[in-house]
Amino acid sequence: MPPDSSDRTPTVSDDHQIDSAPEASYPCWACGEEIVVPIDPTMGARQDYVEDCPVCCRPNRIHVEIELGGEVRCWNEESE
Repeated sequence: MPPDSSDRTPTVSDDHQIDSAPEASYPCWACGEEIVVPIDPTMGARQDYVEDCPVCCRPNRIHVEIELGGEVRCWNEESE
């Protein structure tokens, strides 16, 4: 099971409207910088993509899960 996101977890309602902030965050695996990413529920309940850290430029594999109840979880891992 992926780690829980921060205390300010955004949620998505049944009609896929984001109830709070349309973003989530994760710490870069390489430099530790907290990275904020937008959440786009139209891209599906499970998302996986690679994005370079804006601070150290190392690639991060980002995972986003939007649960049925609307809770959004975001975490990352080192990308090759």
